[in-house]
Amino acid sequence: MSWRTRMVLPDMARPEANKSLLPNGQEVEWLLVRSPAAKMLRIKVGQDGIRVVLPEGRHSDEAATFLTKNHAWLTEQLERARRLVKLRKVERRSKESVLFRGESVPVSVVRDQQWRAANKVSLENGAIQITVGGLSRTDASRSLENWMRRQARERIEQRISVLESRVKRTPNRIYVMGQRTKWGNCSSLGNLSFNWRLVMAPDYVLSYIVTHEVTHLAIPDHSQKFWLTVQSLCPEMDKARQWLVANSGRVLAVNLDVVDSDS
Repeated sequence: MSWRTRMVLPDMARPEANKSLLPNGQEVEWLLVRSPAAKMLRIKVGQDGIRVVLPEGRHSDEAATFLTKNHAWLTEQLERARRLVKLRKVERRSKESVLFRGESVPVSVVRDQQWRAANKVSLENGAIQITVGGLSRTDASRSLENWMRRQARERIEQRISVLESRVKRTPNRIYVMGQRTKWGNCSSLGNLSFNWRLVMAPDYVLSYIVTHEVTHLAIPDHSQKFWLTVQSLCPEMDKARQWLVANSGRVLAVNLDVVDSDS
């Protein structure tokens, strides 16, 4: 499976539920997936559990034997999956700062009784200030998130405009959303969707995610050609993927919560 959390099984039949007792005494539940496209047995461990992919024509007993034979590796992967689940629990961010373009940026809320316009968010001298009018009914945190969504869309669209001529493809629609499990997606209709929290990541990470999805407009799979294309368009691909492995769970779980100076 790629870095993305979705699992696509276009050529596989409905999974069959099973249980196995590993040599270390641990009982695990797993799904048997029969695949006419698979060339060899393989095990996948993800958020949706354990899947053993069985090539067409092979007996289901081989899957159970293969799982038991690889119990040490499986145990290690299950522990890793549990750690990732803990990371994805909602994290309360420091109320005095926010992660913006890979850096921790101070945030302040100023309540101005004379301010009659909508809440204003500005970035000046390396700090974010949210100006809230005395009659405002909009929470400062909501204003901050809306501002960050706009910042994310601006940077995402700038990157897409650079890439379109390189891959000779143009997306149908571009969405900036608040997904909790993934950074980006390319649909079969040619629509691209991105997580607004990309603006929290360093610029090279945003560049990689956008490049990844735009490249899918031309190459829908994860073939060698796909990865070579992404690498050529985004030389910092490996660096970005390392950042995502280390930080995705933490950043995707962030809730914005800022302190009103008059509260």
